[in-house]
Amino acid sequence: MSLPAGSRGHARTAGCRTVRAADRAGNSQSYAAGLRLGIPIALGYFSVSMAYGLSAVVLGFRPLQAALISISNLTSAGQFAGTQIIAQHGQLAELVLTTLVINARYFLMALSLSQKLEKTSLLQRLVMAYGITDEIFAAAIGESGKLSFSFMMGLITLPVIGWTAGTWTGAAASSLLSPDVAGACGVAMYGMFIAILIPKARQDHSVAVCIALAATLSLACSLLQMSSGWAVILVTVITAGIMAWLHPGAGMEAEDAASRTTGQEENA
Repeated sequence: MSLPAGSRGHARTAGCRTVRAADRAGNSQSYAAGLRLGIPIALGYFSVSMAYGLSAVVLGFRPLQAALISISNLTSAGQFAGTQIIAQHGQLAELVLTTLVINARYFLMALSLSQKLEKTSLLQRLVMAYGITDEIFAAAIGESGKLSFSFMMGLITLPVIGWTAGTWTGAAASSLLSPDVAGACGVAMYGMFIAILIPKARQDHSVAVCIALAATLSLACSLLQMSSGWAVILVTVITAGIMAWLHPGAGMEAEDAASRTTGQEENA
């Protein structure tokens, strides 16, 4: 039996409301899942960004300026190098090229991550691109299935807060420390990079060669009194070119070895 026209209209309206309510509930759950996944990243970012806040104040920036740099950049090495160039009154081209070279890896991360996304608008993709970092990418790419916009927003939220809040905390705490102690704390960022690189260098000979080559070129640039920005660009390009020539299949060999190890463990 057919329903009256008015009843059919009410039924369609009720159905649309039910679908919208289900979508909102699903988005909320996805956002909450992203938030939970971002908690350890945020905690790590808070401690590391405190070192950046300290070093920024030592270079002459105010706490608010340091926090604004963090929330608008969200990249440790890139904004650290950029802050040094600004403090040294470097050229704008030097600043742009330095940050471009350092952050070029995010192009590849964004391309890879785009293959796992659900259908999203251009604006949503631009918003997600803002929050792509090494750790956020690793957490997102490790998830099974497609990634929604709400999940990515949840994953990005806490790390952004942690990175910005840590920068502010470190910058504000610098006023409580003597200039010598604050300057010493500024090397914590370098300590983080050393902690990441040394274990990998022990496992992979090509990484050790890359580190030694980059350090040698960096020392040469320092002896030539080259500005930090141009030195970063020169060292990065030359080192990457030489290592690609000497070890063109190093990354693929590492992946094959990891795959073989995983396969052997599964068979065992």
